[in-house]
Parts: sequence; structure tokens; C-alpha cells
Amino acid sequence: MNCQHLLRRAVLSRSYSVKLKNSLRLKSHVATNVKVTGTFVDEVKKIVGRSNVSTADAVREQHGHDESYHGVEPPDVVAFAESVEHVSRVAQLCNDNGVPLIPFGSGTGLEGGVNALQGGLCLDVTKMNNILSVNAEDFDCCVESGVTRVTLNNYLRDTGLWFPIDPGADASLCGMCATSASGTNAVRYGTMRENTLNMEVVLADGRVINTAGPGRRTKKTSAGYNLTNLFVGSEGTLGIITKTTLRLHGIPEATVSATCHFPDVQSAVDTTVQVLQCGIPMARIEFLDEVSIDACNKYSHLELPVAPSLFLEFHGAESALKGQTEVVEELVSMNNGSDFKWATDPDERNHLWKARHDILYACMALKPGSKPYSTDVCVPVSNLPEVVVKTKEMIKEAGIIDGFILGHVGDGNFHTLFTFDPNKPRELEFVKQTAEKIALIALDLNGTCTGEHGIGIGKRELLIREIGEEGLQVMKQIKASLDPNGIMNPGKVFF
Repeated sequence: MNCQHLLRRAVLSRSYSVKLKNSLRLKSHVATNVKVTGTFVDEVKKIVGRSNVSTADAVREQHGHDESYHGVEPPDVVAFAESVEHVSRVAQLCNDNGVPLIPFGSGTGLEGGVNALQGGLCLDVTKMNNILSVNAEDFDCCVESGVTRVTLNNYLRDTGLWFPIDPGADASLCGMCATSASGTNAVRYGTMRENTLNMEVVLADGRVINTAGPGRRTKKTSAGYNLTNLFVGSEGTLGIITKTTLRLHGIPEATVSATCHFPDVQSAVDTTVQVLQCGIPMARIEFLDEVSIDACNKYSHLELPVAPSLFLEFHGAESALKGQTEVVEELVSMNNGSDFKWATDPDERNHLWKARHDILYACMALKPGSKPYSTDVCVPVSNLPEVVVKTKEMIKEAGIIDGFILGHVGDGNFHTLFTFDPNKPRELEFVKQTAEKIALIALDLNGTCTGEHGIGIGKRELLIREIGEEGLQVMKQIKASLDPNGIMNPGKVFF
């Protein structure tokens, strides 16, 4: 399938999306760009305290964007909550006045999820940073919305437990729930959806609910609708998550990392599929193409062969790991892989994975002043070789030199990272068109346009294409039921 044909499909898809968007638009009781008055700001100060409210340009700008390519769209006022009561009362005030309410955690999102499209109030919950309980015998914990994953794992260091979901950034855990984040360890430990047991959520009208019931933290339940998973991935459009109960895991007895390199993309991705088909319980399988490896070498001072590569990690008992690693090494050899190297020393392993986590900055460093644009399509693992190879061919055919392919291929999720000059609108538009073509390929192969970043404001048209008219209608009906005045993070997920 050539690029011209894909571009034609992308144009048809946009036309189809606009028609659906117009037919499915729900009435909103919120006027766009509602004016936040001084009286309203004074009422917010009475709730959270004068020192916890700011209308300074610098603070508003900081809270008007995330790590994505989307420009700054600041709120009219920023408030810092210190308790669930603060959140509840602020939500009720915003609802009564028709003022948009945007939750803000660590600001590490990649889809513009915190941009204040209609102005309004941004509610920063980072001051709610208490680890409320750790139940080591039951492998769970409860944290407030400002606690980040690194903070939690440092706290757990002496318990023999850890929270393995690792999106790369030191994101807030409730924010990770809101976007259904995952990351490098998802192939073994799952995503936030599988590791969230309960949540405390403040609804648009200020009501506070516990999605699984107050204090509940069982590993399974059949009690009614699964409200927990309704709010996981809701991106702040249904309520504000103020507390979450998470599943913990035992720190593995032994950890072994490895790298290997291949003559082409097909061989590397084929190896990934075969490893999984053999039932080997991998902790991580990360793919980087040769362009990404080159960036990695320069930025992180490595000397890896510049070729399509796999980064692998094994967790488990030492006796079991030996057999697993031997099988993987054999599969690598069968697919013409080479330079299979082990890393058992913790410092060496940490350096290797830090280089993988720093790949975004490594790619941007090759083009000073650039901004990143990252896709995150996900497909069934059996379709992974086809979509990765097609993407690579499309990038070459389009003559894009700043296109990097990497990702968590162990669960069928990969990223195409583009760097572009933010001062050249045509360059951004070309990148966006290419990203849409990649998403269309994934959708044709029974995949999704977003495996872990969320919809935000960048993938709203693709969501229409992915779930269809009926599915979107149901989503909007849920939104209208929980947020009838449309104040919760307006403009995200839906138009």
C-alpha cells in the first residue's frame, strides 16, 4: 500500500469523522470561554486558601500544557487542592457557575490532556501526596493523587514489593489511572487497568464516590457495574481521581537484561512474536530501530551496533531464568540476530534502561529546538510484524529522516517518534498526516490508535473511526449523565 493511497484514505477518514462529529454532537450547557470573574476567584480562595490560588501568567502557562506538541492554552486561574474536601467544594463551585474544570497532576501527558481549551480553572492536586496505607500481606496500597510512581517505589523499598507500571516519566499514579498508562513492563504486569483495585473520585457536582465501595481492595469482584474501569482512561472528563488503591507485586529474585541486534526490522519483530508464542514470561521486550539506536548511542554514551535492536529483561528465580534465556538466545540466532549480550550487574542494567527511557530526549537532541510527536498504536501481536514493516517503508518512502520507531513490542504497542520544527507549521502538518496513516494501518489490522497515551485532543477523530457511531454515542451518554453541564476537562476525548 503506497503513501498516495494512504493519504487518500486519510482524507476520506477525516471527511467521515467530521460527519460523525456533527451528527453525534451533544448540547453543552457550558458556554465556550466562560469568563472567570473576580468574585469566582474569591470564592475559590475561601475554599482552598489564598496562598493556594494563582492568576499569575507564569503559573497559568505552566498548567496550560503537557509534554506534547500541542501549544500552551492556559486556564484563567490555578488552584492547589490539599484535601478531597477542597476538590469536592471546588468542583461544586465550578459546576454551579458553569466554569470548566481541568485536573492537573504531574503534567507528563502526551496528548494535550491538561490544555485549557475553554479557559476555566485548573485544579492542581500535587499537594495531596500522602501514601495512606501499604498492606504487604495483601500486595496492595492506597495513595493520594499527588503521589508519583518513583515516590511510591522508594517508599516500598524495604517491603520486598514494588509497583511495576513504568511509563517512563515520573508520573502521578492517579494521573496514570486517568490515562490508563502502561509502559515497558506491561507485557508481564499489565497496564493501570489491571492494577487498579479501587478509586476515590470526585464527580462534577462535588459528590465523592468510591468506585469499588469504601475501603474495598479485593483482587476480584462481581458486584455490579465495573465503575473502577469506567474511570480508568477517562482522562479527567468524568471526574477527578483523588485516591487510588493499587495492586503491588513482589520484587523478583533475579533480573537479567540483554540486548541483541538484527539485519532488518522484520527479523527483530519476528523474534518478538516467536518469544511470546513460546510462552516465555518476559518482563520487557523493547524494540528500537537503527535510527533510534544511533540517537541512543550519542545521547547516552553507548556503543551499541547501529541496527534494529531488541532490549529484553527477564524476572524470576535464577534457576528458571537460565532456561528461558537459552531459548531466547536460540530464537535470536534463528532470525539472524547477533551480538547477544547479557547484563546482570544492576548498574549496567540501570544504565541500559535509562538510555531506553531517555530516547525521547535523545531524538530531540539530534535536532536542537525541535518538538516531539509520538504515535502509540497497538495491534494484536500476530499483526505486529506487518504494521511495523509497513510503517518503516512509509517513513523511507516519504523521505523522513527524523522518524524513529521504538516501543513495547511485547504487547503489540510501538511508537513512531517524529521531531519537527515548531516554527514551521507545514512540517507539523506533514508529520500529523503521516501519523494518521500509521493509525489507519493499525486500525485495519484490528488494532487501536492509542495503546497508552490516551485520546486527549490529538486523536479525537481517530476515536470516531475506531469505535464507531454507536460506541461513541454510548460514551457521550455516560459523559452527559455524570457531567451534564460539561465542565469536566471539556474538549478532551470528544469534540
